[in-house]
Amino acid sequence: MTGETEHKLRGDYSRMRPDYTVDQDWDAYSPAEHELWRRLYARQLSLVAKYASEEFNETLATLDYGTGIPRFTAINEKLGPATSWKLVAVPGLVPDLVFFEHLANRRFPVSVWIREPAEFDYIVEPDIFHDFFGHVPMLFNPVFADYMQAYGRGGIKAHELGAIEMLSRLYWYTVEFGLIETRKGLRAYGAGILSSGGEISYCVDSPDPNRVGFDLLRIMQTRYKIDTYQETYFVIKDFQQLFDATAPDFSPYYEQLRGREPYVPSAILPTDTIYQRGLAPARAA
Repeated sequence: MTGETEHKLRGDYSRMRPDYTVDQDWDAYSPAEHELWRRLYARQLSLVAKYASEEFNETLATLDYGTGIPRFTAINEKLGPATSWKLVAVPGLVPDLVFFEHLANRRFPVSVWIREPAEFDYIVEPDIFHDFFGHVPMLFNPVFADYMQAYGRGGIKAHELGAIEMLSRLYWYTVEFGLIETRKGLRAYGAGILSSGGEISYCVDSPDPNRVGFDLLRIMQTRYKIDTYQETYFVIKDFQQLFDATAPDFSPYYEQLRGREPYVPSAILPTDTIYQRGLAPARAA
């Protein structure tokens, strides 16, 4: 997840390389950290069967990493042949441009540290469980994997054009908190949802949030909340829709949106395709 932040960064940045990568140092994880991973994994495994997209669940069934923190090298042996992506270890959040350059080259940064037990239900900054459990299974989907690379390439251009904020909203409402329409109803594919113990059911079952059809420019003009469950979720029809949406040059979009007042997270517009009009503001995470 892209990482410009105002609070003190967690993680050891003293041994990172110029591209912010580090060695995972798997042997340094303690038995208590592996046990925490197992608890987090078991909790989410009990939820994703009902609430996650088929693509996520199908991949999850082929990856056996519920017994402890996984080795990135072992996953790369499977991920590389599947979609030509690889995981790279990073100390924690990385600068936007560094993040985009990794994505543009089909490398996904995964934080090496794991949360404290007291943060079992909620963590402010993404840790290894969020990055790995939430993101990695979707990287095995060829169309979604191509979307992530296209996003990285677009991010480099957005950085040059001063449009990071607009593009970050797209990442937030798709890669982190996106929903997809399926034959079984709405399901989650966003990593922020898939790694959350509470929001994964809230985003599908609760009558409180808005659920609105995917609209690229609308999303890029919509603020989001980082300290509550989302007030609005955007729904794609399939992953090809995402890939097609990122194919054009975004430069004209940035010019069109520049200077416009962003929509509040709870906004419903006359042009929206509404799956569910929310009944109440989002609850605290």
